[in-house]
Amino acid sequence: MKKEREHWGSTFGFIMATAGSAIGLGSLWRFPYIVGQNGGGAFVILYIIFTFLIGLPVFLGELIIGRRTQKSAVLAYKSLTPEGSNWGMLGYLNLLTCFVIFSFYSVVAGWCLCYILMSLSQFSVGKSPQEIQAIFDTLLASPGINLFWLFVFILINIGIVFSGVRKGIEKWSKILTPAFIIFLVVLFAYSCTLPGFGQAVNFLLVPYWDRLSGSGVLNALGMAFFTLSVALGIILTYGSYMKKDEDMPKNGAIVACMTVLISLFASLMIFPIVFTYGFSPQGGPGLVFKTMPVIFAQLPGNVLISSIFFTLLLFTALTSSISLLEVIVANLIEIREVKRHRATWFAGCLTFVLGIPSALSYTGSLFPSWEKIYGKNFFDTMDYLTASWAMPIAGLFSVLFVAYVMNKRDVEAEFKEGTSWKWLYPIWLFMVRFLAPAAVLVIILQEAGLLNFSKLFKS
Repeated sequence: MKKEREHWGSTFGFIMATAGSAIGLGSLWRFPYIVGQNGGGAFVILYIIFTFLIGLPVFLGELIIGRRTQKSAVLAYKSLTPEGSNWGMLGYLNLLTCFVIFSFYSVVAGWCLCYILMSLSQFSVGKSPQEIQAIFDTLLASPGINLFWLFVFILINIGIVFSGVRKGIEKWSKILTPAFIIFLVVLFAYSCTLPGFGQAVNFLLVPYWDRLSGSGVLNALGMAFFTLSVALGIILTYGSYMKKDEDMPKNGAIVACMTVLISLFASLMIFPIVFTYGFSPQGGPGLVFKTMPVIFAQLPGNVLISSIFFTLLLFTALTSSISLLEVIVANLIEIREVKRHRATWFAGCLTFVLGIPSALSYTGSLFPSWEKIYGKNFFDTMDYLTASWAMPIAGLFSVLFVAYVMNKRDVEAEFKEGTSWKWLYPIWLFMVRFLAPAAVLVIILQEAGLLNFSKLFKS
């Protein structure tokens, strides 16, 4: 007898799980430093445009595929196409991308774990801002510590995903996501009082188009995909756990708005610190770990506040990482017909092995010539390949699948079922049929060197 598919217990649980996956480290860790590396305001404007005009249509398309089929990525694409079709390969691309992102993402989350212990140990007491920053560089160069926290974080993920959708993912997302948002708003309010707040607002919200390169446009699209968790099979998988009476368009819009607002809040929390203390906005992956401890060191109750912040940062990392692991586990359960606990342990162990090169990227103890050959260390290479290539390509094919391969009546029925926003369907259909594919294709061709529109962003 076929086992009935597990579903979300509530709309709130779905939104918190999906928003948690979308926000996660993407908004707080990745977004600020990518903005810093791409010139600020112009990049932010493009990111917002891409989120609603490209990312959200793709997001809704993946929900449609998932809820229609009640299957995970690989079998979902296969079940909607004739036997022998190659569309199942798109599901495997989602699966592979999740593996890669989960592997280096877990390294970053391991830094969160490390900083919790460091905060409890009062590591910043009596140190200057420059000395506090230097501690992160010491952490990067410590192979044993990076591997240890990578292992611990993956173990935590295994424990949550092991329990399933409602008892594991939904239960923890309903606690962790709201707690993080509340604390983020409090820190944002404090950052508003810093001398560098005005400079941060100018950097983030005023567009200087001459600072934006052609590759920055692709980065903005990749960031929109990354913060919405699309083109990974996550939203498709979460959609397969949705009930038929759920309002997909409305819930999707809520998640997109939350993602953009949290990303902006996070940046407006971090960049006032950057400019107040004279740090570089192009701080790279360690930006949040170098800036936040500096501000905590100036506050009363430093130990408590710092510990709480990095604990909540860990929590938001978990809401994203468990969604990545769930995609892998759900596909293994359906494709290989194995029990959840076995699939979870296998996926966790394999990810740990794949994460070892990323954990050691800054130590020089593994693949010491990697950066000389490829121009980036292993960690940055994996980040670049997934965000700039795998996700845009998967996003392109997923919208083409919904727009031109799926039965049109099925797509329309699935979009309109359970929603009061039926009027949005023709607008969404236009976006997935024409706007989103064209935009993604042009930007991919730019990155491939086949087009060059960088001069459009130069004065």
